[in-house]
Amino acid sequence: MIDQMDRDTNVYALVTGGSRGIGRATALRFAREGWGVIITYRSRADRAEEVVKELSRLGAPLALSYKVDVSNEEDIIKLKEDLEKKIPYLNVLVNNAGVINSGTIEEIDSSEWRKVIDVNLTGPFLVTKHLLPLLLRAPWASIINVSSIAGQTGNVLASVAYAASKAGLIGFTKRLAVELAPRGIRVNAVAPSFVETDLVREFIDTPEKRKRIEELHPLKMILKPEDVAEAILFLADPNRSRSITGHILSLNAGRYT
Repeated sequence: MIDQMDRDTNVYALVTGGSRGIGRATALRFAREGWGVIITYRSRADRAEEVVKELSRLGAPLALSYKVDVSNEEDIIKLKEDLEKKIPYLNVLVNNAGVINSGTIEEIDSSEWRKVIDVNLTGPFLVTKHLLPLLLRAPWASIINVSSIAGQTGNVLASVAYAASKAGLIGFTKRLAVELAPRGIRVNAVAPSFVETDLVREFIDTPEKRKRIEELHPLKMILKPEDVAEAILFLADPNRSRSITGHILSLNAGRYT
C-alpha cells in the first residue's frame, strides 16, 4: 500500500460536538494516533476542558476546544479565523455535532423541526464550507459526516425531523464526495444504529427498554461510542481507506429495517 501519510508531518483533526459521546471517543482515538485534535462544544465548557486534558495526556501534539454553535455562521467564521492562526492546515473534519428528538409529526412543532435541521444538516454545510480552505491546504484531507440509521430506514424511534436531517446528510456526503474528489478530498459518512450516548439515553434507561432495543439487532447489541470512533478513524486515515469516498458505512449490528 502506498503510504499517503508522511509520518514526519503533523496531522490535524477537528471534531464538532467533541465533548461527549461519539465526538469525545473519536477525539481520543485520534489522539492515540498522535494527531493534533481540535474539538467544538456548545454548552459544557467543563466537559470540553476534561477532554482537552485527556487529549494532552494521550500525547496529542495539539489539543484545543472552542465554544461553537454549528448552526451559527458567525461562530464558524470566528473558529476558522482563529484556527488559521494556530494550524497550517486541517487534515480531517468530523461533522459530529447533533441533536435528536422524538415524537410524531403531530407532536413536534415547526421550531423543533428547524432546530434539528439547523444543527444536524445546516451545521455540517456551514462548518465544511468555511473550513474548506484549511482542508485544501493539507497534504491530504478527509471529511466524515456522522449520519444515522434513521436516515436510511423509517423504522426508528426518532422524529421525522431527525430522520430527514440524517437522510439529508447522506445526500450531502455523496454529492460533496463527487465535488471534492478532483481536489484530493475524500468525503464519507458513518450511519450508526443505537449508540450508548447521552442523546439516546431516554430510549435505554430501563432494563426493559434496553432489551427491547437490543432485540431489534441481529447481533443483539447496542453500540459503544468507541465502535463508531474506530470506523471514523478508518475512513479518515488514507493509509486505511485511500480508495473510499462517497461511502456510507452502516454500523448497525445487522439491523437494516
